[in-house]
Amino acid sequence: QVQLVESGGGLVQPGGSLRLSCAASGFTFRFYVMSWYRQAPGKEREFVASITQSSGRTNYTDSVKGRFTISRNNAKDTVSLQMNGLKPEDTAVYYCKSPDYWGQGTQVTVSS
Repeated sequence: QVQLVESGGGLVQPGGSLRLSCAASGFTFRFYVMSWYRQAPGKEREFVASITQSSGRTNYTDSVKGRFTISRNNAKDTVSLQMNGLKPEDTAVYYCKSPDYWGQGTQVTVSS
C-alpha cells in the first residue's frame, strides 16, 4: 500500500534551520509531482512547496520563498524540504503529499 512517512521535525529557535524528509513507498514515485503542505493550529492546511517529476520545476508559497528549498531523490523515493531562516509563524504540522495520498505529518515548532 502507499506510504508517505515524514521525519525531521522538531523544536528550533527563530532563525534556525530544519530539514524535513519524506520516504515514499507503494507507488512509482518518479512519475508524480510531490508537495509539502502545512497546518498551523486553528488554521486551514496550506500549500508550501511542490516539485515536478524530474525536479525541473519547483513552486513555493510566497511566505517561504527564499527560505525553503524542496528537492527530491528519485533513486531513493524521497522528497525533502530544507527550511532556513525559520520564523514563529512557520510553526505547523508539515505534511508530505503525492497527488492522491498524504503522510501523517511531522511537527515543526519555532520558538525561543
